[in-house]
Amino acid sequence: MSSSRPRRTVHLAAHFPGVNNTTVWSDPDSGSQVDFDSFVHLARSAERGLFDFFFLAEGLRLREHRGRIHDLDVVGRPDTFTVLNALAGVTDKIGLAGTINSTYNEPFDVARQFASLDHLSGGRAAWNVVTSSDAFTGENFRRGGYLAHDQRYRRAAEIVDAARALWDAWPADALTVDRDRGVFARDIPETRYRSTQFDFAGVAPLPPSPQGHPVLLQAGDSEDGREFGAATADAIFTGHGTLDDGQRFFADMKGRLAKYGRAHDDLKILPAATFVLGDTEAEAQERGRHIRLQQVGPQTALAFLEQVWGHDLSGYDPDGPLPDIDPVDNPDITRGRVRHAKDPRAVAQAWRDKAEAAHLSIRELVIEVTARQQFIGTPAQVAAQIDHYVQSEAADGFILVPHLTPAGLDEFVDRVVPELQERGSFRTTYTGSTLREHLGLRHPHHRLSATEGVRAS
Repeated sequence: MSSSRPRRTVHLAAHFPGVNNTTVWSDPDSGSQVDFDSFVHLARSAERGLFDFFFLAEGLRLREHRGRIHDLDVVGRPDTFTVLNALAGVTDKIGLAGTINSTYNEPFDVARQFASLDHLSGGRAAWNVVTSSDAFTGENFRRGGYLAHDQRYRRAAEIVDAARALWDAWPADALTVDRDRGVFARDIPETRYRSTQFDFAGVAPLPPSPQGHPVLLQAGDSEDGREFGAATADAIFTGHGTLDDGQRFFADMKGRLAKYGRAHDDLKILPAATFVLGDTEAEAQERGRHIRLQQVGPQTALAFLEQVWGHDLSGYDPDGPLPDIDPVDNPDITRGRVRHAKDPRAVAQAWRDKAEAAHLSIRELVIEVTARQQFIGTPAQVAAQIDHYVQSEAADGFILVPHLTPAGLDEFVDRVVPELQERGSFRTTYTGSTLREHLGLRHPHHRLSATEGVRAS
């Protein structure tokens, strides 16, 4: 990278921990994942740290492992829209992003709900568009929910396209404000939409919101997912965390934009990342090892391995060697959020090779293969690591996943953010009011804001 090139800005978001093994729920400092105060604390901490957005994932069915609800996961999560709309009232600047599934929802409902959030928050809404081909989760829905892989992204692309048609439906002079008689809408055309997945006609219920339409996030990593992201997303939530892998993914995604008429900065690449801080590097490394042992306890290690081996491995020592039995195809051992869709025999062999080379036990191997991108060190070292990734074009920033709820982000805000600001890589104040402005994204060129779409008569 040329030394004359301007310093790239670090973008940061905060992920509210959910159904995963990142969160340490057994820690005495861990709080509720259901109480509204927990959401408020994390969102306000992120806003105090001048983060771009607060991110709330969701799961539509509790995972089952060996026929029982997986007790190693977080059980329960309030409705995404309910939480985000409530947070809009207790925050001022930070973006509010939520996962809403494209397989189980309809365009009109999603367009109306996100437009409502965008209006109520003053232009801070974001939609993380996810797909699902999981028939087990689909049993919660009337239509069953299963879609073949190629149909998942077709439906996702069409629901986004249909939502945009509804968000764009109001002409500039659609509203007239009459001081005596109230607000009257006029000449709002009916939106007709027909595709392979949808066929509807209706009138959009809301005028354009302050940022034109909500920011779109996406996380698919298949070829179809990457193309969908390049064509549609404003930001990609990715697991490509190492520097080399991140640079390859960054270059690949940015290189796909031109064929969709998009510029390099129209898409932000934001890997998930964790962090561990200490007053010295040695202290941080020791703390990091302790946290990983909390995250991957003996039960978690065996349950994770069972998803690949397809066997009940409860008789094996998690601190001993990997099983000497061969994996079997057993898709029912874990139903819901399955971590491994690849050939279990190939995965098992790769893990055996890794374990043998590094002399790893079952638990040590699971710790190794489940690790997210981690930044470990003193606050200055972590700031330098994050900045290096961004300046090296391995990412535009990171979505941070703290290991404690709700106060796990506080230390980062207090100690790392000032270091990033000192380096000149991070804002010292919010300069805009919408999430698009925080992310440096262009306003949709042909759309008006809500205030521009209303005139007084």
